[in-house]
Amino acid sequence: ATSVSAEGVKWDETVEIAIIGSGFAGLAAGIEASRQGCKSVTIFEKMPVFGGNSAINGGLFAAPRTPMQKEKGVDDSVERMVSDQLKAGRGVADEALLRHVASHAMEALQMTMDAGAVFHPYLQQLGGHSVPRTYQTTVSCGAGITQPLLRECRKVGVNMVSRTKFDGFIVDEAGKVVGVKLKKGYYFGEEDTGEAINVRATRGVIMATGGFAQNVDLRMAQDPTLTAEVGCTNAKGATGEGMFEMFRLGAIPVHMAHIQSGPWASPDEGGFGYVSNYSIFNFPHSIAVNRMTGKRFMNEIADRKTRADAELSCRDAKGEALPPIMITSYEHANQHPNCKKVLKYGVGWKFDSLEALAKHFDVPLKALEAQVEEYNGYVKSGVDEQFGKNMGKAKGKYLKAPFTVVRLWPKVHYCQGGVQTNTKAEVKDSFTGKRIEGLYAAGEVAGGMHGVSRLGSCSIPDCMVMGMTAARSIMGA
Repeated sequence: ATSVSAEGVKWDETVEIAIIGSGFAGLAAGIEASRQGCKSVTIFEKMPVFGGNSAINGGLFAAPRTPMQKEKGVDDSVERMVSDQLKAGRGVADEALLRHVASHAMEALQMTMDAGAVFHPYLQQLGGHSVPRTYQTTVSCGAGITQPLLRECRKVGVNMVSRTKFDGFIVDEAGKVVGVKLKKGYYFGEEDTGEAINVRATRGVIMATGGFAQNVDLRMAQDPTLTAEVGCTNAKGATGEGMFEMFRLGAIPVHMAHIQSGPWASPDEGGFGYVSNYSIFNFPHSIAVNRMTGKRFMNEIADRKTRADAELSCRDAKGEALPPIMITSYEHANQHPNCKKVLKYGVGWKFDSLEALAKHFDVPLKALEAQVEEYNGYVKSGVDEQFGKNMGKAKGKYLKAPFTVVRLWPKVHYCQGGVQTNTKAEVKDSFTGKRIEGLYAAGEVAGGMHGVSRLGSCSIPDCMVMGMTAARSIMGA
């Protein structure tokens, strides 16, 4: 499966724009292309269902200068959001791309709302963000956005085709992408299924195929510690073939080794699960405790890499992994809809006292009691003298019984690496330094935007804004 010449190709279908992948980026690109006057857009999805990895993500959307920020008196700006992201990016993030996304994030958020997405009436402050700027869908997952966008796509006339696997590009003699090879009627995991078809794309191809977190060989080629033993929050289809085909065409690989693990995940459930969103909501007013010491070991709302690294260093006397615990007052934990599910499915625990909690997790009780008392002092003073956590969201939220507890252990979540794109979502050619004509990429398949660590809730705006941008670039808007 690699690109072929258009010379003598028999076209089975012709569209104006072919979009590969039906997550946030693909759906936003489809809607925007139609709004810009494109008469024939088709989204091709390799899996049997639409939405890809986006449908099971956390449904968290960061944007600066939103109506809810205004209503809650939060002072934010494009500059401030970009500066938070650059800090997490550790010097290698792409400032121009970050600024482009932050500048258009509100437009993308509006697109989800116009399509019928519903968000909680509060803002969250996620790790590494200097202010609360994150909306979350009421269903606490990405399907709260992909489903409305899917309906909107159908409403505006975007053609949706599932079980169709991308199999390579078709290029003309000048090297311009003029179409795609696909396998129609493909069954995931059965590589010899599907009938080969050639689809011509008269205006362009938008690659929105997502990351490669489920491709263990490729993960390990970049980071040998990310073995099959390490869990993953992604949908099964996140395997990276679309990205490989762009590399074969001459796209530039960037930041492939920057693979992010989510520090909010639980070793007690598969995938993204219920604990992830529960933790994200509760971290600002909770403590994460090393079970060997009974003490905190990190700023609970530092950026993802800082926290994942800190969790991975929690070991028992033999050096084996000892997942740390997060302790929250039940009264505050229960304000998030996932709290009931976490307790119901046995991936979280509720205790009436610190004694019971310490006994259950074999934590030194005296040290734990001292830690809780010390932390409550920081809630009162508003200053975390241990780890410098921003205590704004912890105001008045003292740790007191009953407590809820979950275990934490990182899972592979997001690939910062991918193909290099510019602010027009054009894919750069490693041989000429110019763009590859007819080819656009958006979302996690594109790399380099976020640098070493991506801040939580910044991937939905990235995917949607770059998807919309790709459509605008093709339509000359």
